[in-house]
Amino acid sequence: MTAHGEDLGSALVDASTLAGVPDAFQRLWTPHRMAYITAGADVNRGSGCPFCVAPELSDPEGLIVHRGRTAYVLLNLFPYNSGHLLVCPYRHVPTYDLATSEETAEIAQLTQTAMRVLRTVSRCDGFNIGMNQGAVAGAGVDEHLHQHIVPRWSTDANFFPIIARTKALPQLLGDVREAVASAWPAG
Repeated sequence: MTAHGEDLGSALVDASTLAGVPDAFQRLWTPHRMAYITAGADVNRGSGCPFCVAPELSDPEGLIVHRGRTAYVLLNLFPYNSGHLLVCPYRHVPTYDLATSEETAEIAQLTQTAMRVLRTVSRCDGFNIGMNQGAVAGAGVDEHLHQHIVPRWSTDANFFPIIARTKALPQLLGDVREAVASAWPAG
């Protein structure tokens, strides 16, 4: 219980009643996500580039759903929505203009396949697709090119992060990885 009588065991807590300066954010407590946050910190530690480390791991450990010749597809460790995929070249290259023609062609092909797979697996209605290149452009990992594929639904919780300043992710990363990898076409 807080000083104001709220039960911190409940899933959603009004942050304005907690100690500290109120920031208008609600808190959706998801302690099970700590495993992913910790794993992410461990992956980044020492290597400096999680996209160079991921292909060295098993597919479940690296959250990889498909391995191509010059690029691969993996789940975002910190997704905007369930099924948020990234397409990365294996080669450590920072921007799209420095990628080879073979890499850009495979990134495009893998993006199309990922969209088809996500439509089948998650029945999404649309996508946000993009690349943030450079820290100034918002890239969380600015030294290794990666394209985001974020599934969207007409009935999704778009208002939730904007109005309630809260994200709700209804599926665990391992479950999403298994579903997408299983639905990926052979070849």
